[in-house]
Amino acid sequence: MSPGREDGPEFDHPTEKCGVVGVSLAERDAAFPTYYALYALQHRGQESAGIVTHDGFQQHQHVGMGLVGEAFDETDIEGLVGSAGIGHVRYPTAGSVDKSCAQPFSVSFKGGALGLSHNGNLVNADEIRDDLASSGHAFTSDGDTEVIAHDLARNLLDEDLVAAVETTMNRVHGSYSLTIMHDDTVLGVRDPLGNRPLVLGELDDGYVLASESAAIDTLGGDLVRDVRPGELIVLHEDGEGYDSHQLVEAENTANCFFEYVYFARPDSVIDDELVYEVRRELGRQLWAENGVDTDVVMPVPDSGRAFASGYAEAAQSDGATVEFAEGLMKNRYVGRTFIMPTQEAREQAVRLKLNPIKSTVEGRTVTVIDDSIVRGTTSSQLVDLLREAGAEAVHVRIGAPPISAPCYMGIDMATRDELIAADKTDGEIAEQIGADSLSYLSLDAVTTAIGRSEADLCAGCVTGEYPYDIPGEAADRDIDRPVGASADD
Repeated sequence: MSPGREDGPEFDHPTEKCGVVGVSLAERDAAFPTYYALYALQHRGQESAGIVTHDGFQQHQHVGMGLVGEAFDETDIEGLVGSAGIGHVRYPTAGSVDKSCAQPFSVSFKGGALGLSHNGNLVNADEIRDDLASSGHAFTSDGDTEVIAHDLARNLLDEDLVAAVETTMNRVHGSYSLTIMHDDTVLGVRDPLGNRPLVLGELDDGYVLASESAAIDTLGGDLVRDVRPGELIVLHEDGEGYDSHQLVEAENTANCFFEYVYFARPDSVIDDELVYEVRRELGRQLWAENGVDTDVVMPVPDSGRAFASGYAEAAQSDGATVEFAEGLMKNRYVGRTFIMPTQEAREQAVRLKLNPIKSTVEGRTVTVIDDSIVRGTTSSQLVDLLREAGAEAVHVRIGAPPISAPCYMGIDMATRDELIAADKTDGEIAEQIGADSLSYLSLDAVTTAIGRSEADLCAGCVTGEYPYDIPGEAADRDIDRPVGASADD
């Protein structure tokens, strides 16, 4: 996991992970549908984008840095022929920020052509890389995706496709949702704990695998279901169907609760729950636990909007006079990476991206709703902006528990030293950011809103206990590392 970087206004949020797509169609080329699906997943990664296709004879690939629209032009898409394809948008949490780690990762070997897209983070990638290197495998990147690809390629020399995937799953340990293409066969794999989302959709002329159902909607398809933890889905080459193989079973899952809180698009469906409605329920829970009757409640755009809506609705149902209003306007044309050479410039970044609506704020008490606070610097600047606009009081409410520990599962998050909640109480944080009060949502309320028990969620960033065997960290369950994945290998 890489620490947060200073290349753009982080707005006190963890940074998106990655998005994966896999498409198998009856006759038409898969490149444009894959491209459109990546656009739908752009929120999950903005550093690079790539597509690999196969035309039944050979593999075709294009990867580029930047947003999807920057990484591809029409000529690039037209060169990606074939009715099978996989795609990827990336925000790096392991590996370098350059084209060598852009995905999908592809390799040709005597067992055929292999492409692989990965969302997540392996815990034991270095151990497996060392083992493969000692067997003669040469690596071109420092990312964990190439480790999975090389291990799978080695297994494919001796085993059929399903058995080779199972063998790899019994070696790697960590978080992964994968779309894979072996020659012109597209597969989807989810790790045994289901930490990262992966869904299956049906199109008129084929099937699609994607990190979120919003990508399926973009293609005019229908959501079939979530890929189950530990399941392998093999799409038929003719686009006529798919096969399911439950390769690994686990007693409990470890779904990342931040998918519901922040990462997933509000219009995506995860485990039959519309993310937007889950966030509204989180807002209602936030009022029930920590409501304060102010003149106005407003979201930090865009992620706080559903929380604030649910919060205001619950407040009004309880007889509070609070008004829901948009009090902060977002400049959508400011990118993540505009130049900020000094601390003063970094502070200016907030004003470039957000501006208070004075008529909503002036002379009124305000509750500001957001999904998370990481370092606290941006929250402090937002409170200052609202006070300068004339707010009489500013109360901050967060629709998730305090982040007090790092994430090792594929979220770009700060270190413990940088996390404001790691060693401060709510009152101390409120004082530091200049708010009249600050309250977070409890983990119990999160599990109620999601409808999952804590035992089936990954909440390591708020509890400091993890569902994987991470050196130096506590575990929240009994963990059996996969065969061949021990630190002694």
